[in-house]
Amino acid sequence: MPGITREEVAHLARLSRLELKDEELDHFAGQLDVIIGAVARVSDVADEDVPPTSHPLPLTNVMRADEVRPSLTPEQALSGAPAREQQRFKVPQILGED
Repeated sequence: MPGITREEVAHLARLSRLELKDEELDHFAGQLDVIIGAVARVSDVADEDVPPTSHPLPLTNVMRADEVRPSLTPEQALSGAPAREQQRFKVPQILGED
């Protein structure tokens, strides 16, 4: 596979709205070429009988199960609110929408 050219890096920089100097284009072209080569090596190692994974070990949820517990009433929760409306906190409008 041919290496990444400095023109391709310049194109990516324009798309990303990055301003790169000429020496940076050469530097990043070499770095991107190494990264793409590493990804290609991983693809070569992966076999069809190996399922894709995001973690080497299985993950389990360590959080407790949800259970209903007594909590504040709406009146108690809103008791310290400077402004409320229809059992909700009323806050200033910030987006200019209705």
